[in-house]
Parts: sequence; structure tokens; C-alpha cells
Amino acid sequence: MQRPPIATRPAAADERGLAAGILARAFIDDPAMAYLFRMAEERPERLRRLFGLITSLDPDPALWTLAGDAGAAPMAVALWRAPGDWHTPLSAMLLRLPGLLRTFGLALPRALALQAAMEAHHPAAPHWYLQFAGCVPEAQGRGLGGAAIRARLALCDAQGLPAALETATERNVGLYEALGFAVTGTFRIKDGPHFWSMWREPR
Repeated sequence: MQRPPIATRPAAADERGLAAGILARAFIDDPAMAYLFRMAEERPERLRRLFGLITSLDPDPALWTLAGDAGAAPMAVALWRAPGDWHTPLSAMLLRLPGLLRTFGLALPRALALQAAMEAHHPAAPHWYLQFAGCVPEAQGRGLGGAAIRARLALCDAQGLPAALETATERNVGLYEALGFAVTGTFRIKDGPHFWSMWREPR
């Protein structure tokens, strides 16, 4: 049976919750999230809160790409930050401090350490930043996540701009390499996961 074609489109302003829900499910077994939220039974709710915060901080949902079977609800999303906007200002974080405390609880020091390490290894040259990409578990392996990423990469190529990402999931390195990314370095969080930094030059 032939699969339906994959449809991609920018997210709308009222789809922050949809994007957060997709990512919360997609990242349930991610090494970085398992490091942050060590109690597996609490992780689903913690991730819903976390991605709710992240999507509330992102300034423009139109930069995100949703993907799914044509005519069906989106099942994958790629959250992008525009060149120069990859960093979340401290002022925005402080405004959401109560939400951060509810989300992380005693894990907040680990979250801050992880953020500091990622920022220390982030490239300085202008680029599009693939902040998060994920697909709901029941639809993984069908190319939906890759389609969501490629939609923005086409714009990167048209603009002549590179793209960057970090991943803590080793099996994803090959998937990103197939999209044109190359590993530029690795780093490890103390008592935490190993990360691969990746960069893609425009084609």
C-alpha cells in the first residue's frame, strides 16, 4: 500500500501547543531529556511543561515547519531559530522563572549546566539553528521529521546560509549527515550525555 505524500507547512501562531505536544512525545527517550528528568514516570509531564516553555519563548512560530501525511494532522515538527536569534535572552528566562521552577524542580542546576555547555560550544558565524526536531513515536521511520527539516534547508540554500544543530542521540548523527550536516565537534556534560555538534554549508 502506497503511503500518502508528506505535506509540510509553517506553523501558525496558535499552534505552539501542537508543536510542544509533538516534541514532548518525540523526546521521551532522548539522552539529554533522560539526564534532565531522571524519573521516567515523571518525564512525560515534565517534557510537556518544558516544550510548552520553549515554544512560548520562540518569537515566531512561522519559522517552525510542521509535517504530516497530506490531509492529516501534523505528526512532526522542526523548530528553527533565525540567524542571530539562536540565544534566548536572560531577561526572557527570568520572566518565566516560575515556569522554569515548576518544570525542572531539583533538576534546574542540571538544566542550567546543560544550557551553559551548549552555548559554550555554539558556532559564532551567522546560521539557521535547528533547535529541536521530532516526530511522534507511532509515525517515526516514515521520513516525516526529515521532510520537516528539508523544508527549511531549502530556504537555507536559497539564502546561501549554513545551518547548525546539536544532538545527544548517536543514531541521529547518520540521519543528519544524510541531510548534508557534518560533525564539527563533540562535548560531554559532566555526569551527563555526549553531544555531537553539526554544521551544514548551503548547497
